Amino acid sequence: MSVSPASAPSPGAPGSPRPAEPGTSAVPPDQRRRLDVARPPRGSWLRTAVAERLVRHAFGRLPLRVRFEGGATIGLGGPLMEIHDAGAFHRRIGADGLIGFGESYMAGEWDADDLVGVLTVMAERLAELVPRPLQRFRAVWAPRKPAAQRNTPEGSRDNISRHYDLSNDLFALFLDDTLSYSSALFRGFPADRSLLAAAQHRKIDRLLDTAGVGPGTSLLEIGTGWGELALRAAARGARVRTVTLSREQCELARDRIRAAGHADRVSVELCDYRRVEGTFDAIISVEMIEAVGAEFWPEYFATLDRLLAPGGRVALQAITLPHDRMLASRDTYTWIQKYIFPGGFCPSAEAIEQITADRTALRVTERDGFGPHYAETLRLWRERFTEQAPQVDALGFDAVFRRLWTFYLAYSEAGFRSGYLDVQQMLLTKETPR
Repeated sequence: MSVSPASAPSPGAPGSPRPAEPGTSAVPPDQRRRLDVARPPRGSWLRTAVAERLVRHAFGRLPLRVRFEGGATIGLGGPLMEIHDAGAFHRRIGADGLIGFGESYMAGEWDADDLVGVLTVMAERLAELVPRPLQRFRAVWAPRKPAAQRNTPEGSRDNISRHYDLSNDLFALFLDDTLSYSSALFRGFPADRSLLAAAQHRKIDRLLDTAGVGPGTSLLEIGTGWGELALRAAARGARVRTVTLSREQCELARDRIRAAGHADRVSVELCDYRRVEGTFDAIISVEMIEAVGAEFWPEYFATLDRLLAPGGRVALQAITLPHDRMLASRDTYTWIQKYIFPGGFCPSAEAIEQITADRTALRVTERDGFGPHYAETLRLWRERFTEQAPQVDALGFDAVFRRLWTFYLAYSEAGFRSGYLDVQQMLLTKETPR
């Protein structure tokens, strides 16, 4: 597939070749994040000591083997985690909790040959890693979300750009030819890379069928990606309006749609979903609600309600959390939010049903979960990303960036393998006013 010319990493992006100069004032946020990896926090001796005790207590009860420098090993057996610098590792966790855990991996202070295996064990027991009596103090030690990551129209543009505008060529290195960056739907496991594009089309076609997209359908897509769903909808004879906040995705999606001869049927716009006007027979949004933010979920669904024509259908694909975990982590600042998806947060299926029932005429009438398919999709992406390390370097991203993304892909895969995360396709229909 032809991909647009390489886009250099934005100045100061995690892993980009231009780190902040020590001692400078007003260091940009992304450069501060890079410094957070390069320099372990000093941390108080008390917090570090408490963190070490909690970590060793937790690891000792997990089906893992955790080996410290010097050879001391704890755990009940299982995948091997090797800690090369225990002092820095415990300091980071004492200062920043799970953010510090991820930063410690990025800094090379610990490793695992089976990274997904180690992270899956932890994800399966995430609610138990901190002793229950101490969980009541979560608000004291857990970092709070920065106000700058609120998904206002202005904040959303910045948040989306930080991830999706890194480089089209970077994503093309590990995605399949459809450039689909969401869960595929396979016929069977284990998934094979040669069948990934077909599995992505199977996912897209199911969404189009669910939304009733066919000849003459007026379709709104919220979250363009690189345009594959819009292309397949146009091939069915639909008229498509698709909106995105990513300039990189917008430009490449327009090029792909023009090259396929569908420019007369598809309009790709750089536009916030809240600014869209009109009515549509069908609306599809694929793994975009995770970027909306819990604060704005009511507005998101109210917008869908406003834009959907009577008798219309909404097909939604969403990564979901169990409801209790969503409530427990709603106000917590996470490693994923700091380094991968600023402002991101996954809803529960229950939250979606409650908000739509309370605030809109939309109702969830069908939903189907297929989390294991996402685990396999992520495995294929992760393996391909690892193979393409020289090409990632050639785009201007460094070893820290590669460890960052390796951890992100493995961390996400572990979430789906453990059942901590799910991905669901939902059909929302509009109740007729009495």
